[in-house]
Amino acid sequence: MALLPSIPTSFVPHPGGTPTKKTVSDIGGVLGFIAYGVLAIVFVIAIGVFIYGRLLSATSEAKAAAVTQAAAALDVKTVDEFVKLRDRLDAGARLMSSHVALSGFLTTLEAVMPSTIRFLSVRVSLDDSRTARFDAAGVAKNFNSLAVASVAFASDSRIKRAIFSNIGINKDDESVTFSLSGGIDPSVVVFTP
Repeated sequence: MALLPSIPTSFVPHPGGTPTKKTVSDIGGVLGFIAYGVLAIVFVIAIGVFIYGRLLSATSEAKAAAVTQAAAALDVKTVDEFVKLRDRLDAGARLMSSHVALSGFLTTLEAVMPSTIRFLSVRVSLDDSRTARFDAAGVAKNFNSLAVASVAFASDSRIKRAIFSNIGINKDDESVTFSLSGGIDPSVVVFTP
C-alpha cells in the first residue's frame, strides 16, 4: 500500500521547515551574574578597608613619634613650675569657695530694714553644714517701725525664720529695744567673685 504524499515518511525535519521558538529562561546565568557582582563589590570593599587600615597605622605612628619628640623637647623645670602653679591655683579656688562673705548679708539687711531701726550688735555664726544664723540687738524708733521690719523679714526669702524677742521700751526717749535672731540663706553669705 502506498502512502499518501501528505503523510511524512520520516520524523526528521526537512531543512526548509519553519523553526520553532524556544522560551527557556536561564535563571542560573542571572544568579551567577549577580553573585559575581556581589563578589566584585566585596573585593573592592576589602581592598578599601586594607588601605584605610594601613593609612591609620601610618598616621598613628607619625603622631606617636611627634608626641615622643615633643615630650623630649619639654624642660622638666618648666613642667615643675606649671605643676606648682596649678596646685597653688587649686588651693586658692578651694579657699575662695569656702570663704564666707558677709557683705551680701549686710546688703540684705540694709535693703530690708527701715531707716528708723538701727542695730547695736550683730553676730553671725556658721556651723559645719554651712548653715548661717544671726543674732542681733537693736533699737527701733517705735513699735510701728518694728512691725514694718517684721513684715519685711517675713516677705524676704533671704532671711529665714526671723524672730523678734526681748522687746522693751526705753523710758528716756520711748524707743523700743529688741533682739532678733534668724537664719540666712546660704547663697547670701557665699563668696562670688
